[in-house]
Amino acid sequence: MTGTIRTRRGIVLAHAVLVIIGFFLIYPVLWMVFGSFKPTNEIFSSASFWPKHWTFANYPQGWNAIPGLPFGTFILHSLSVSCLVSVGTVISSAIVAFGFARFTFRGKSILFGIMMITMMLPTQVTLIPQYAMFHDLGWINTYYPLIVPAFFGSPFFIFLIVQFIRGLPKELDEAAKIDGCNAFTLFVRVILPLIVPALITTAIFSFIWCWDDFFSQLIYLNSAQKFTVPLGLESLANAVAQEEWGPLFAMSTVSLIPLFLIFFFLQKYVVRGIATTGLRG
Repeated sequence: MTGTIRTRRGIVLAHAVLVIIGFFLIYPVLWMVFGSFKPTNEIFSSASFWPKHWTFANYPQGWNAIPGLPFGTFILHSLSVSCLVSVGTVISSAIVAFGFARFTFRGKSILFGIMMITMMLPTQVTLIPQYAMFHDLGWINTYYPLIVPAFFGSPFFIFLIVQFIRGLPKELDEAAKIDGCNAFTLFVRVILPLIVPALITTAIFSFIWCWDDFFSQLIYLNSAQKFTVPLGLESLANAVAQEEWGPLFAMSTVSLIPLFLIFFFLQKYVVRGIATTGLRG
């Protein structure tokens, strides 16, 4: 009985600590969200995130703050780019991961090691060569530098899917080959349905990372008509933040809605994909 009470106390204490830590982590986000409903003179007058005087004027003002470019244009651009990046990352990473996990060929370990090394390289190291290459191709101020590399695989997601596939029994491959499946059929009909959690995890994280990517989009996009959400927020900050912060907070809140919706409805797949991958040998 005493052991049960101690266990319950430990669980309650652990949950209390997690709630407190979680509150401090989410407090800046809550402050921003509730700040979007405050008048400008009230935003920085109090540390409390609850507004004393509610206003919804910040949302239409922020939406149309940039003449000729409503904020919805930036959202559509980000949605298009992020979705294409997610599709490309899932397809290419799954194919490469299948090759590393199921095929034996000369130099496999060396190639896998090189791939892992590229994952450790800072973005700044490859920025100048990539920029020069894309400039020669005439891709500057287009979405190609953001989208095309996704169709050549991502080291992190390749590693994640490789670990997932290695945990699948190889007897499945042998049974499929007995039934007449070639490598392509084995991949499409046997492997892909079994690694759906890992694929959804890849799609979600690649979407989120592309949606939040400011640096690459700042480097390759020059025209305001092609700006995505991060660049749109930066332009909005230059346009209104010196006088009014409410519209900037309002559009920042709007930009978070797609991410919250995606993670809310697909979080079980994320947890399953990461947790199961972590158990693979």
